[in-house]
Amino acid sequence: MSDLTVKLVNLGLPKTGTTTLAHALNEGGWRAADHKVRRVHCRTPGLGGTSIARQLYNGYFETGDPFAHLDGLYDALTEISMLNPSASLWPQCDYTMIKAMRLARPDMLFVATWRPSAEISDSMRRWGNLGQDRLPGGAIPGLPQGYGANDDQRIRWIEGHYAMLRDLFGEDPRFLELPVGAADARQRLSAHLRIDLPWWGRLNKNPETGTTGKKTKAGTARGAA
Repeated sequence: MSDLTVKLVNLGLPKTGTTTLAHALNEGGWRAADHKVRRVHCRTPGLGGTSIARQLYNGYFETGDPFAHLDGLYDALTEISMLNPSASLWPQCDYTMIKAMRLARPDMLFVATWRPSAEISDSMRRWGNLGQDRLPGGAIPGLPQGYGANDDQRIRWIEGHYAMLRDLFGEDPRFLELPVGAADARQRLSAHLRIDLPWWGRLNKNPETGTTGKKTKAGTARGAA
């Protein structure tokens, strides 16, 4: 392992620009984890190939420090949820986990990537079976099993999540709610992290129609003011 330490966690929900955030940070010289511990970064059995969410909970329950297994691998964690038939893990929605992160590392920076709730809900609906099957089938903080199959329910959950973060962090300068579509999103993030970010754009964009998502580049901008 290297001397990297986790210094930024994104508490935003999926389909809010998490892949864009990861790419921007990587372009800025940081190593960002988007969803999984990639085997190119770690081949240790039980770590490489596993989800970031799983390792955050492993670290917390084994040592009290959510970052115990991720320090040395990454500077930033940009997508930290996990939802599949065997597990539903959502550290960004878990008050206990967020508190543990803040206690383990008082100088930790947080960001919450944000888009309008209706846009997030629609993107979730169109991203494979996320909106129609996986969310209603999972047990998610704020969205119990059986809920989330329609826009009204997803929007209520999405808005509740960001309201919880605002209540929790208040005016804490270590927290930034980041509207990823804002004209000055890159500048806001750069100022929050105190690093130069030469790229900002949009990745992992849903197709305009259909139900499956593909990773594509769109609306990229490098070095733009």
